Amino acid sequence: MKRKLFASVVTGFALTAAMACGVMAKDYKVGIIQFVDDASLNQIEEAIEARLAEASEDGENTYTCQLQNGQADGTLLSQIAAQMIADEVDVIVPIATPAAQIVQTATADNQIPVVFSAVSDPVGAGLAESMEEPGANITGTSDALDTKAILDLMFLANPDITKVGLLYSQSEDASKQPIEDAKAYLEEKGVEAVEATGTNNTEVMQAADALVAAGVQAVFTPSDNTIMTSELAIYEKFADAGIAHYGGADSFALNGAFCGYGVDYTNLGTATADMIIEVLNGSDPAKTPVATFDNGIATVNTEIAEKLGLDYSGFADVCTEVRETVTAEEFE
Repeated sequence: MKRKLFASVVTGFALTAAMACGVMAKDYKVGIIQFVDDASLNQIEEAIEARLAEASEDGENTYTCQLQNGQADGTLLSQIAAQMIADEVDVIVPIATPAAQIVQTATADNQIPVVFSAVSDPVGAGLAESMEEPGANITGTSDALDTKAILDLMFLANPDITKVGLLYSQSEDASKQPIEDAKAYLEEKGVEAVEATGTNNTEVMQAADALVAAGVQAVFTPSDNTIMTSELAIYEKFADAGIAHYGGADSFALNGAFCGYGVDYTNLGTATADMIIEVLNGSDPAKTPVATFDNGIATVNTEIAEKLGLDYSGFADVCTEVRETVTAEEFE
């Protein structure tokens, strides 16, 4: 069942403590712009709102959230950003790299604080001068992917792989470096890499068909939102062909891939909310380091593992945690 996307208000009016200290509590307006509706980004957004709701109940100030979803449409994302600026929100929270880049452009003149979430390569995407000091009105949290670690899992499950598919969207900056890293890793192992790309659901399905036809034995996708939103439409193609799909987020496994590897997106969302509170309380985004996380969690789809006959017992020896899931649209 799809989530309700266009209205969300965090409530809570903890004024007593502030009044007792002679200070009037503030009601901050938090504008959240989600790039697209997918399971991982939904986790992040829900965690942000939950943490801000908790802070509203327990602290002096309250945080009212306005949520909008750009549905992967650049024009719509720009319109949403402009409207939030017109609404005079106190902070804008773009979720995923494309949304963050659009908000960066929209706030260049007015310098409204921006706290992004789930940006894989903030420096490479032009959002930050460095991870330690972003240098402008923008900071946030990164879900940077350890590409080598996930490819190591691929060869741990099947050491005999000789041809790997790389499935991604060329329109997503977050995918560029992981794909280059993957190609270098595979070249060093003497394994053939076959690239296939798509910018919408139809193109992604065609790309998946092309990889099946090319005879790849496994497929790697970084934390690419375009592919993520199409996973439910392609996972059976790979499973039926005996191909294990590895993605850079747990939501890939939830939606039918064999394995998703990366950060805990609920924790990432909570950390993003904590950073929002810090910035609203006076922290300078330009000097607030971008937060990164341990990329040690592997999520395995047990239905697909059984169908492919893959043994993933060794994952526990090289991952911080191994979680199991079955195919579904959303996390419970």
